[in-house]
Amino acid sequence: MGKFVKNIDEFYKFCEENEVQFVDFRFTDLKGMWHHVSYRMSAVSASMLENGLPFDGSSIEAWQPINRSDMLLKPDVPTAFLDPFTADSTIIVICDVYDIYKNDLYEKCPRSIAKKALQHLENAGIGDAAYFGPENEFFIFEDVKIKLAVNESYYRVDTVDGEWNDDKDMEFGNMGHRARTKGGYFPVMPIDSGVDLRAEMMQVLEDVGLEVVLGHHEVAQGQHEIGVKFGTLVEAADNVQKLKYVIKMVAHLNGKSATFMPKPLYGDNGNGMHVHQSIWKDGKNLFYKQGEYGNLSEMALHYLGGIFKHSAAVAAFTNPSTNSYKRLIPGFEAPSILTYSSQNRSASCRIPYGAGEGATRIETRFPDSTSCPYLCFAVLMLAGLDGIKNKNVPVGPMDEDLFELSLDEIREKHIPQMPHTLREAVEGLIADHGFLMPVMTKEFIDTYQHYQFERQVWPDEARPTPFEIRSTYSC
Repeated sequence: MGKFVKNIDEFYKFCEENEVQFVDFRFTDLKGMWHHVSYRMSAVSASMLENGLPFDGSSIEAWQPINRSDMLLKPDVPTAFLDPFTADSTIIVICDVYDIYKNDLYEKCPRSIAKKALQHLENAGIGDAAYFGPENEFFIFEDVKIKLAVNESYYRVDTVDGEWNDDKDMEFGNMGHRARTKGGYFPVMPIDSGVDLRAEMMQVLEDVGLEVVLGHHEVAQGQHEIGVKFGTLVEAADNVQKLKYVIKMVAHLNGKSATFMPKPLYGDNGNGMHVHQSIWKDGKNLFYKQGEYGNLSEMALHYLGGIFKHSAAVAAFTNPSTNSYKRLIPGFEAPSILTYSSQNRSASCRIPYGAGEGATRIETRFPDSTSCPYLCFAVLMLAGLDGIKNKNVPVGPMDEDLFELSLDEIREKHIPQMPHTLREAVEGLIADHGFLMPVMTKEFIDTYQHYQFERQVWPDEARPTPFEIRSTYSC
């Protein structure tokens, strides 16, 4: 934050220098989706930036009732950046939501929850900074078709990367260079056909204030990743919102479609959002202790133990879609076994290689980008802080290739696993949410679990799938 402006005076100066015509105020809902309202620059006063602007909270899913609909967007001015896609010069400002009835940050605003989680970290006397480094994977498709009706349902996605196009007639000929199933990691052109598109995305991401580190083709067909520098909890979540916006828009303007959906392709790898985490105090990394396994301190292990202990409830936020659990199955580099290991990507928590204090961290590998980043990061930290408080100890370390273990072997070794369905995760949240209560309210948790059942679990469970028709129709 604060890459372009630090205060209201600088905001107006920046807008004048860039001939800004519109101010776009954005906020995040429970799903992690951005919403926005655009004001003419001439209508945006300093008082509005300081005190907030009104909007209808009842029109956002699972928020306010219609008889208590008036709410305020509170602009966080240092988040301002120029929208790289609008025809007229527009500046975007990320907002928190303020509840005028309780005179406080809104209890269902994910960004406000993330801020309260940071305050809880400080109040607990454990640390004064939490750093998060998400890695968001995504697919690029050229064509997407979806139908959901009473008597039929189907989807079809297509990418020039897909080996199913080997025999397809193409306007300028079929060149045949493609990544195969699970064969897309780090190839050069012409197999990697996304080099120029990713380069454009990386440049635009830097234009909006992100520090871009790398970009590459990922393991699956049509799959990519762009890595950006870590940040503090709220900053990192803001950056995820900006990254998803830029990647989707650059793809869209190039006649393509980007998706962060965990598992759009059957039989190939899915999209994760690996999350690197560390807690600091007075400039020192509390997760670091030289000479220990992976240089991890006892505090770091207790933090991880808390995440594993509350894994079902955590998953309700880190993996909040029914599709999330189609990724978390054996065989596709999606770690669902709850143990940790140094430099081992088959464990649900990897300890990345790093020789010094600044690089020591944990990397939870099960989250995905259907999560709201503010809620995802906040819940991971709250579970971790509860683990520190109760000195929870995770299973491990386990350095073997866990992807090679059978289910019987996993059970014999008494290794805990992630929940297998969203229903299991949400029921876990209902049974185990005390660790969230220092920050989240009972009303929020009740709203969230009902929302997940009504918008995800029940609609998915009620619908027959093509696989079910094929496997049971003739029974």
